[in-house]
Amino acid sequence: MTRETRLSPMQLPQVTEPRNPGMELDMGWVRRAQANSSAIERRVATLPGRRSVKKDHQAAWLLRAITCIDLTTLAGDDTTERVRRLCAKGRHPVRADLLQALGFDRLSVAAICVYHDMVAPAVAALTGSGIPVAAVSTGFPAGLSPFHLRVAEIGESVQAGANEIDIVISRRHVLSGDWQALYDEMRAFRAACGEAHVKAILATGELGTLRNVARASLVCMMAGADFIKTSTGKESVNATLPVSLVMIRAIREYHERTGYRVGYKPAGGISKAKDALVYLSLIKEELGDRWLRPDLFRFGASSLLGDIERQLEHHVTGAYSAAHRHALG
Repeated sequence: MTRETRLSPMQLPQVTEPRNPGMELDMGWVRRAQANSSAIERRVATLPGRRSVKKDHQAAWLLRAITCIDLTTLAGDDTTERVRRLCAKGRHPVRADLLQALGFDRLSVAAICVYHDMVAPAVAALTGSGIPVAAVSTGFPAGLSPFHLRVAEIGESVQAGANEIDIVISRRHVLSGDWQALYDEMRAFRAACGEAHVKAILATGELGTLRNVARASLVCMMAGADFIKTSTGKESVNATLPVSLVMIRAIREYHERTGYRVGYKPAGGISKAKDALVYLSLIKEELGDRWLRPDLFRFGASSLLGDIERQLEHHVTGAYSAAHRHALG
């Protein structure tokens, strides 16, 4: 297997893995889900210092991280030209001279993530690249628009060419413990996605407790989510290691019980290469190497790519470069 093959874009999970079909809502399983906050915090506190990779190993892990990035722009001033530039960066995320020095010919990000209005320009800009377009949907980021409009929004994005849909759940269902309502909502969103890959955004910073995060994770997987995702990036608290541990252990338990692998996507606040390495270490320890591929793991990020490219330049040249030398577009 060549280096180019190993790091080229992966197929969507429903192609490379049997797609999670979901199951009947198991309220006994949901109610049994708990989260020991003190133990969780102790576990994740050990990661940054205990799992450290250096030199060539670090460069290899950072290249792997790039292939797992959903390169994202979700700004109110997004334009067609900005999205085209972002797509160009997604096709060639590392400067050619650095990539050559590292011994690779080709590399790309996992997906480009945009609002619905930018789906068509992104699809056009990525033609022939094999990189999927992900659209945020269902009243992103608050998820408070009328239900029929949220479902219709999914259909519009799929029709426009989105291969992946990042939906937001109704937080009130979790906060009120109405797990049947959350399950029914997620099932409807999954059905509206059709063949498109669906990522369920839990907005974990607004769910109140880690136990709620665990239960919401299970319910969304039972309802057929292909991925569960931490955050929209718009909340005051986004991806954290404790939340990640709770969610990936729910993924592990779901896989052990059903045989289906569900993906994981931390999003929001992950902007440094060293943070990406910690998340990859956590995934490797808790879920294993199979989840260290873009069909089962993604970073929702924008500025992360620039910092990774800076670290790779330091690895190649021995000198740190200014951030403006690695612009996203």
